[in-house]
Amino acid sequence: MSAETTPMETLPLPPFYDPEKVGEVWRVPYQERAAEARQWAERYHIPAAQCDTFKIALVAIDVQNTFCIPEFELFVGGRSGMGAVEDNRRLCEFLYRYLHRITRVVVTLDTHRAFQIFHPVMLVNEQGEHPGPVTLITLKDVQSGKWRFNPQAAFSLGIDASYGQQQLLHYVEELAKKGKYDLTIWPYHAMLGGIGHALVSAFEEAVFFHTIARSSQAHFEIKGDAPLTENYSAIRAEVMEDFWGKPLAEPHLYFLQLLQDYDAILIAGQAKSHCVNWTVGDWLEEIQRIDPSLAQKIYLLEDCMSPVVVPNVVDYTDLAESAFAHYAEAGMHRVRSTDPMDTWLMTN
Repeated sequence: MSAETTPMETLPLPPFYDPEKVGEVWRVPYQERAAEARQWAERYHIPAAQCDTFKIALVAIDVQNTFCIPEFELFVGGRSGMGAVEDNRRLCEFLYRYLHRITRVVVTLDTHRAFQIFHPVMLVNEQGEHPGPVTLITLKDVQSGKWRFNPQAAFSLGIDASYGQQQLLHYVEELAKKGKYDLTIWPYHAMLGGIGHALVSAFEEAVFFHTIARSSQAHFEIKGDAPLTENYSAIRAEVMEDFWGKPLAEPHLYFLQLLQDYDAILIAGQAKSHCVNWTVGDWLEEIQRIDPSLAQKIYLLEDCMSPVVVPNVVDYTDLAESAFAHYAEAGMHRVRSTDPMDTWLMTN
């Protein structure tokens, strides 16, 4: 029998996929791809996702233009300089090759507006100047008055300036107390409604193709839109309450439900040192609280993620490596998308 009439361990890459376009922005031709996806499913006998007896979720964290396209605001180059582009080529090809086995794709979207605690406009010094991108704001900086809440931001946030200053101090105190990264002033990025907020075109196309071929609606999770806290993790914000104990953001309980609904959860995305790291760390904390054996459901696709590296400024590679070694010790699996899935996926 031909490969076209028998089940396949891996599927071929569809003819429209072009690895050279992964680092570019373009419009996905939805109607054309939908027709091709239906034909692909028929040709390769791909069942609807509801038929899966072993359910696999692919969680793609912040695979957005702002992090993944060169020349965009926070391109994650890693040490190679082209990290996110290389990662996304492997991620797209992994999704296409295992289209018939991945039950659902879960996508997170970092989502910001101008007035958020990590953007330059939120802070000023005595001269009224804003901090530049990648400025680290320490507890000492706020206590000494080197950087303070910008009172002109209060109007847009619906708060008064004194509350803003108190919250800024409380925020950096909480970060220091919890051993988290210092408050980082990032360039304006992942702006709601902007092109940087969108998924990388090649990955969006792959997700859409999977949706139609497997009759499985992709799940999109918005994160990062709370103005007074950073939100690297897809599960919860860096600081959850203000200095009065009132919520700054709500936890994303969907990710806890994934542990119950799926037999394996594959993690990819950007950046390994920040949003991926913090998501996995929060997941592990919940897993250890509920049932430590659940950690064995998590597979970290390490060749589909890169750490933040800003040449001559900061390199988070070693910190990411240390964190991922800890996750492996807790029972999670460090794997590569280019290795055959059946060599690392525990299906029993």
